[in-house]
Amino acid sequence: MGDLAVGARSGHEGPEERPERSDEPGVEGVEGGATPGNDVAEGDGATREQDGKRQKKPRSFWKELPLLIGIALVLALVIKTFLVQAFSIPSDSMQNTLQQGDRVLVDKLTPWFGSEPERGEVVVFRDPGHWLDGEPTPDPNAIQRVLGWVGLMPSADEKDLIKRVIGVGGDTVECKGTGPVKVNGKALNEPYVFAGNTPCSVDDQGGQFKVTVPKGKIWVMGDHRQNSLDSRYHQNQPGGGAVPVDNVVGRAIVVAWPPTRWATLPKPDTFDQPGINALSSAAPGVLGLAGSVPIVLWRRRRLTVAAAQGARVSGGGTDR
Repeated sequence: MGDLAVGARSGHEGPEERPERSDEPGVEGVEGGATPGNDVAEGDGATREQDGKRQKKPRSFWKELPLLIGIALVLALVIKTFLVQAFSIPSDSMQNTLQQGDRVLVDKLTPWFGSEPERGEVVVFRDPGHWLDGEPTPDPNAIQRVLGWVGLMPSADEKDLIKRVIGVGGDTVECKGTGPVKVNGKALNEPYVFAGNTPCSVDDQGGQFKVTVPKGKIWVMGDHRQNSLDSRYHQNQPGGGAVPVDNVVGRAIVVAWPPTRWATLPKPDTFDQPGINALSSAAPGVLGLAGSVPIVLWRRRRLTVAAAQGARVSGGGTDR
Protein backbone atom coordinates (compact mmCIF):
# COMPACT_ATOMS: atom_id res chain seq x y z
CA MET A 1 0.00 0.00 0.00
CA GLY A 2 2.85 2.30 0.81
CA ASP A 3 4.40 1.72 -2.58
CA LEU A 4 1.08 2.46 -4.28
CA ALA A 5 0.71 5.67 -2.42
CA VAL A 6 4.20 6.75 -3.42
CA GLY A 7 3.53 5.62 -6.95
CA ALA A 8 0.31 7.72 -7.01
CA ARG A 9 2.16 10.79 -5.75
CA SER A 10 4.90 10.14 -8.27
CA GLY A 11 2.39 10.03 -11.11
CA HIS A 12 2.62 6.26 -11.85
CA GLU A 13 -1.02 5.57 -11.01
CA GLY A 14 -4.35 7.13 -11.98
CA PRO A 15 -5.46 10.63 -10.92
CA GLU A 16 -8.15 9.30 -8.51
CA GLU A 17 -5.57 9.23 -5.67
CA ARG A 18 -4.66 13.00 -5.98
CA PRO A 19 -7.42 14.39 -3.66
CA GLU A 20 -5.62 12.70 -0.70
CA ARG A 21 -2.94 15.46 -0.78
CA SER A 22 -3.91 18.36 1.41
CA ASP A 23 -1.39 20.63 -0.23
CA GLU A 24 -2.92 20.44 -3.71
CA PRO A 25 -4.27 23.78 -5.01
CA GLY A 26 -7.74 22.39 -5.52
CA VAL A 27 -8.05 21.20 -1.89
CA GLU A 28 -6.85 24.36 -0.10
CA GLY A 29 -10.15 26.17 -0.64
CA VAL A 30 -12.09 23.28 1.05
CA GLU A 31 -10.15 23.32 4.33
CA GLY A 32 -11.56 26.74 5.31
CA GLY A 33 -15.03 25.24 5.65
CA ALA A 34 -16.35 26.36 2.23
CA THR A 35 -17.14 23.95 -0.54
CA PRO A 36 -16.16 24.28 -4.15
CA GLY A 37 -19.82 24.43 -5.02
CA ASN A 38 -20.34 27.56 -2.91
CA ASP A 39 -17.34 29.26 -4.51
CA VAL A 40 -18.71 28.58 -7.95
CA ALA A 41 -22.13 29.91 -6.98
CA GLU A 42 -20.71 33.12 -5.61
CA GLY A 43 -18.53 33.56 -8.69
CA ASP A 44 -21.52 33.05 -10.98
CA GLY A 45 -23.51 35.72 -9.11
CA ALA A 46 -20.71 38.27 -9.38
CA THR A 47 -20.28 37.47 -13.05
CA ARG A 48 -23.99 37.93 -13.71
CA GLU A 49 -23.93 41.27 -11.87
CA GLN A 50 -20.96 42.47 -13.93
CA ASP A 51 -22.59 41.27 -17.13
CA GLY A 52 -25.72 43.23 -16.18
CA LYS A 53 -23.68 46.40 -15.79
CA ARG A 54 -21.90 45.83 -19.07
CA GLN A 55 -25.17 45.23 -20.86
CA LYS A 56 -26.72 48.51 -19.61
CA LYS A 57 -27.32 50.65 -22.68
CA PRO A 58 -25.82 54.17 -22.85
CA ARG A 59 -28.14 57.16 -23.15
CA SER A 60 -29.11 57.95 -26.68
CA PHE A 61 -27.59 60.86 -28.56
CA TRP A 62 -30.91 62.73 -28.61
CA LYS A 63 -31.14 62.56 -24.81
CA GLU A 64 -27.56 63.90 -24.50
CA LEU A 65 -28.09 66.65 -27.07
CA PRO A 66 -29.85 69.19 -24.78
CA LEU A 67 -27.06 68.86 -22.23
CA LEU A 68 -24.41 69.39 -24.90
CA ILE A 69 -26.23 72.45 -26.24
CA GLY A 70 -26.54 73.88 -22.74
CA ILE A 71 -22.83 73.44 -22.06
CA ALA A 72 -21.95 75.00 -25.42
CA LEU A 73 -24.15 78.04 -24.73
CA VAL A 74 -22.65 78.56 -21.28
CA LEU A 75 -19.12 78.34 -22.68
CA ALA A 76 -20.00 80.75 -25.48
CA LEU A 77 -21.45 83.23 -22.97
CA VAL A 78 -18.34 83.02 -20.77
CA ILE A 79 -16.06 83.51 -23.77
CA LYS A 80 -18.09 86.48 -24.98
CA THR A 81 -18.10 88.12 -21.55
CA PHE A 82 -14.48 87.64 -20.56
CA LEU A 83 -12.35 86.56 -23.53
CA VAL A 84 -13.26 87.26 -27.16
CA GLN A 85 -16.33 88.64 -28.91
CA ALA A 86 -17.21 88.94 -32.58
CA PHE A 87 -18.33 92.27 -34.03
CA SER A 88 -19.67 93.16 -37.46
CA ILE A 89 -18.40 96.25 -39.30
CA PRO A 90 -21.49 98.32 -40.21
CA SER A 91 -19.93 101.17 -42.23
CA ASP A 92 -17.00 102.25 -44.40
CA SER A 93 -15.39 104.56 -41.81
CA MET A 94 -12.41 102.20 -41.30
CA GLN A 95 -11.62 101.46 -44.95
CA ASN A 96 -9.40 100.01 -46.24
CA THR A 97 -8.32 98.39 -42.99
CA LEU A 98 -11.87 97.11 -42.44
CA GLN A 99 -14.62 96.71 -44.99
CA GLN A 100 -18.35 96.88 -44.39
CA GLY A 101 -19.55 93.40 -43.48
CA ASP A 102 -16.23 92.19 -42.07
CA ARG A 103 -16.34 90.23 -38.81
CA VAL A 104 -13.62 91.09 -36.33
CA LEU A 105 -12.63 89.34 -33.12
CA VAL A 106 -12.11 91.64 -30.16
CA ASP A 107 -9.84 90.84 -27.22
CA LYS A 108 -11.83 91.52 -24.04
CA LEU A 109 -9.44 89.76 -21.65
CA THR A 110 -6.56 92.24 -21.32
CA PRO A 111 -8.74 95.13 -20.07
CA TRP A 112 -9.70 92.94 -17.11
CA PHE A 113 -6.04 93.05 -16.06
CA GLY A 114 -5.86 96.85 -16.21
CA SER A 115 -4.50 97.17 -19.74
CA GLU A 116 -5.52 100.46 -21.37
CA PRO A 117 -5.77 101.29 -25.08
CA GLU A 118 -2.55 102.34 -26.80
CA ARG A 119 -1.95 104.64 -29.74
CA GLY A 120 -2.48 102.92 -33.07
CA GLU A 121 -4.75 100.16 -31.80
CA VAL A 122 -8.12 99.54 -33.41
CA VAL A 123 -10.66 99.43 -30.58
CA VAL A 124 -14.36 98.80 -30.13
CA PHE A 125 -16.09 101.13 -27.68
CA ARG A 126 -19.59 101.87 -26.47
CA ASP A 127 -21.24 105.03 -27.72
CA PRO A 128 -20.04 107.77 -25.33
CA GLY A 129 -23.21 109.70 -26.03
CA HIS A 130 -25.20 110.59 -29.16
CA TRP A 131 -22.53 109.46 -31.64
CA LEU A 132 -25.00 107.03 -33.19
CA ASP A 133 -28.02 109.30 -33.18
CA GLY A 134 -29.92 108.90 -36.43
CA GLU A 135 -28.28 105.59 -37.30
CA PRO A 136 -30.75 102.86 -38.35
CA THR A 137 -31.48 100.26 -35.68
CA PRO A 138 -31.47 96.63 -36.86
CA ASP A 139 -34.46 94.43 -36.10
CA PRO A 140 -33.15 90.87 -35.54
CA ASN A 141 -35.38 87.85 -35.19
CA ALA A 142 -35.57 85.69 -32.05
CA ILE A 143 -32.80 83.31 -33.12
CA GLN A 144 -30.47 86.17 -34.00
CA ARG A 145 -31.15 87.75 -30.61
CA VAL A 146 -30.24 84.53 -28.77
CA LEU A 147 -27.09 84.05 -30.82
CA GLY A 148 -26.16 87.68 -30.26
CA TRP A 149 -26.73 87.35 -26.53
CA VAL A 150 -24.31 84.43 -26.21
CA GLY A 151 -21.79 86.00 -28.59
CA LEU A 152 -22.16 83.70 -31.59
CA MET A 153 -23.41 86.69 -33.59
CA PRO A 154 -22.91 90.44 -33.17
CA SER A 155 -25.52 91.82 -30.80
CA ALA A 156 -28.00 94.28 -32.29
CA ASP A 157 -28.72 95.85 -28.91
CA GLU A 158 -25.18 97.00 -28.25
CA LYS A 159 -24.40 100.45 -29.59
CA ASP A 160 -20.72 100.04 -30.35
CA LEU A 161 -18.28 101.81 -32.64
CA ILE A 162 -14.86 100.90 -33.98
CA LYS A 163 -12.04 103.41 -34.60
CA ARG A 164 -8.27 103.75 -34.33
CA VAL A 165 -6.69 105.28 -31.21
CA ILE A 166 -4.66 108.35 -32.19
CA GLY A 167 -4.04 109.91 -28.78
CA VAL A 168 -4.24 108.83 -25.13
CA GLY A 169 -4.64 110.81 -21.93
CA GLY A 170 -2.24 113.77 -21.77
CA ASP A 171 -1.43 113.78 -25.50
CA THR A 172 -1.79 116.86 -27.66
CA VAL A 173 -3.29 115.91 -31.01
CA GLU A 174 -3.55 118.42 -33.83
CA CYS A 175 -4.10 118.72 -37.55
CA LYS A 176 -3.87 121.74 -39.82
CA GLY A 177 -4.65 122.02 -43.50
CA THR A 178 -4.55 118.58 -45.04
CA GLY A 179 -2.12 117.18 -42.51
CA PRO A 180 -0.21 115.37 -41.32
CA VAL A 181 -1.73 114.58 -37.95
CA LYS A 182 0.67 115.39 -35.12
CA VAL A 183 0.85 113.82 -31.68
CA ASN A 184 2.86 115.77 -29.13
CA GLY A 185 4.44 117.68 -32.01
CA LYS A 186 5.49 114.55 -33.94
CA ALA A 187 4.06 114.05 -37.43
CA LEU A 188 2.50 110.67 -38.08
CA ASN A 189 3.16 108.61 -41.17
CA GLU A 190 -0.19 106.88 -41.60
CA PRO A 191 -0.09 104.19 -44.30
CA TYR A 192 -3.48 102.88 -43.13
CA VAL A 193 -5.35 106.04 -44.24
CA PHE A 194 -7.77 105.33 -47.09
CA ALA A 195 -6.20 105.81 -50.52
CA GLY A 196 -7.00 109.26 -51.88
CA ASN A 197 -7.80 110.71 -48.44
CA THR A 198 -5.73 113.35 -46.72
CA PRO A 199 -4.92 112.83 -43.02
CA CYS A 200 -7.09 115.85 -42.20
CA SER A 201 -10.21 117.34 -43.71
CA VAL A 202 -10.07 121.00 -44.70
CA ASP A 203 -13.57 121.78 -43.38
CA ASP A 204 -14.01 123.91 -40.29
CA GLN A 205 -16.47 121.57 -38.54
CA GLY A 206 -13.79 119.46 -36.89
CA GLY A 207 -11.32 118.71 -39.65
CA GLN A 208 -8.98 121.34 -38.23
CA PHE A 209 -8.27 120.91 -34.54
CA LYS A 210 -5.79 120.99 -31.69
CA VAL A 211 -6.81 119.24 -28.48
CA THR A 212 -5.23 117.92 -25.32
CA VAL A 213 -6.74 114.54 -24.47
CA PRO A 214 -8.00 114.42 -20.85
CA LYS A 215 -6.63 111.76 -18.54
CA GLY A 216 -8.61 108.53 -18.67
CA LYS A 217 -9.78 109.18 -22.23
CA ILE A 218 -8.67 108.49 -25.81
CA TRP A 219 -8.87 110.38 -29.10
CA VAL A 220 -10.10 108.19 -31.97
CA MET A 221 -10.26 108.62 -35.73
CA GLY A 222 -11.39 106.44 -38.62
CA ASP A 223 -8.96 105.33 -41.32
CA HIS A 224 -11.36 106.65 -43.98
CA ARG A 225 -10.74 110.22 -42.88
CA GLN A 226 -13.24 111.88 -45.20
CA ASN A 227 -15.98 109.40 -44.26
CA SER A 228 -15.70 109.06 -40.49
CA LEU A 229 -17.67 110.95 -37.85
CA ASP A 230 -15.11 110.38 -35.12
CA SER A 231 -13.67 112.42 -32.23
CA ARG A 232 -13.12 115.39 -34.54
CA TYR A 233 -16.84 115.88 -35.12
CA HIS A 234 -18.04 115.53 -31.52
CA GLN A 235 -15.97 118.25 -29.89
CA ASN A 236 -19.10 120.25 -29.09
CA GLN A 237 -20.51 117.37 -27.00
CA PRO A 238 -19.71 116.48 -23.37
CA GLY A 239 -16.17 115.11 -23.26
CA GLY A 240 -15.07 117.23 -26.21
CA GLY A 241 -14.95 114.26 -28.56
CA ALA A 242 -12.68 112.15 -26.34
CA VAL A 243 -13.87 108.65 -25.43
CA PRO A 244 -13.68 107.43 -21.80
CA VAL A 245 -11.36 104.45 -21.41
CA ASP A 246 -14.11 102.76 -19.39
CA ASN A 247 -16.23 102.69 -22.57
CA VAL A 248 -13.66 100.59 -24.43
CA VAL A 249 -14.90 97.04 -24.93
CA GLY A 250 -11.59 95.70 -26.22
CA ARG A 251 -9.01 95.72 -28.96
CA ALA A 252 -9.79 94.31 -32.41
CA ILE A 253 -7.08 91.73 -33.08
CA VAL A 254 -8.08 89.90 -36.26
CA VAL A 255 -10.43 89.99 -39.22
CA ALA A 256 -12.03 86.56 -38.96
CA TRP A 257 -14.64 86.68 -41.73
CA PRO A 258 -14.91 86.35 -44.67
CA PRO A 259 -11.96 83.95 -45.06
CA THR A 260 -10.62 85.90 -48.03
CA ARG A 261 -10.25 88.93 -45.76
CA TRP A 262 -8.48 87.17 -42.90
CA ALA A 263 -5.78 89.42 -41.41
CA THR A 264 -4.34 90.51 -38.08
CA LEU A 265 -4.64 94.10 -36.87
CA PRO A 266 -1.23 95.06 -35.44
CA LYS A 267 -0.26 98.44 -34.03
CA PRO A 268 1.53 100.55 -36.70
CA ASP A 269 5.20 101.41 -36.20
CA THR A 270 4.54 105.13 -36.62
CA PHE A 271 3.38 105.35 -33.00
CA ASP A 272 6.68 103.90 -31.73
CA GLN A 273 8.82 106.77 -32.99
CA PRO A 274 10.92 108.57 -30.34
CA GLY A 275 9.49 111.73 -28.89
CA ILE A 276 5.78 110.93 -29.09
CA ASN A 277 5.92 109.96 -25.45
CA ALA A 278 9.26 110.74 -23.85
CA LEU A 279 8.09 109.35 -20.53
CA SER A 280 7.24 105.99 -22.06
CA SER A 281 10.60 105.67 -23.85
CA ALA A 282 12.51 106.61 -20.71
CA ALA A 283 10.32 104.64 -18.33
CA PRO A 284 12.14 101.27 -18.61
CA GLY A 285 15.49 102.85 -17.77
CA VAL A 286 14.05 104.93 -14.95
CA LEU A 287 12.19 101.97 -13.47
CA GLY A 288 15.29 99.80 -13.80
CA LEU A 289 17.39 102.38 -11.96
CA ALA A 290 14.78 102.81 -9.25
CA GLY A 291 14.49 99.06 -8.82
CA SER A 292 18.25 98.62 -8.53
CA VAL A 293 18.64 101.08 -5.64
CA PRO A 294 17.11 98.80 -2.94
CA ILE A 295 19.17 95.87 -4.22
CA VAL A 296 22.43 97.87 -4.02
CA LEU A 297 21.60 99.13 -0.53
CA TRP A 298 20.72 95.60 0.63
CA ARG A 299 23.98 94.24 -0.77
CA ARG A 300 26.06 97.01 0.86
CA ARG A 301 24.45 96.29 4.19
CA ARG A 302 25.22 92.58 3.91
CA LEU A 303 28.83 93.31 3.07
CA THR A 304 29.08 95.64 6.07
CA VAL A 305 27.59 93.04 8.41
CA ALA A 306 29.87 90.32 7.03
CA ALA A 307 32.94 92.53 7.48
CA ALA A 308 31.97 93.27 11.09
CA GLN A 309 31.45 89.58 11.84
CA GLY A 310 34.83 88.76 10.28
CA ALA A 311 36.56 91.35 12.47
CA ARG A 312 35.01 89.86 15.62
CA VAL A 313 36.12 86.34 14.66
CA SER A 314 39.64 87.54 13.89
CA GLY A 315 39.80 89.39 17.18
CA GLY A 316 38.68 86.30 19.10
CA GLY A 317 41.48 84.26 17.55
CA THR A 318 44.11 86.79 18.63
CA ASP A 319 42.90 86.77 22.23
CA ARG A 320 43.52 83.10 22.43
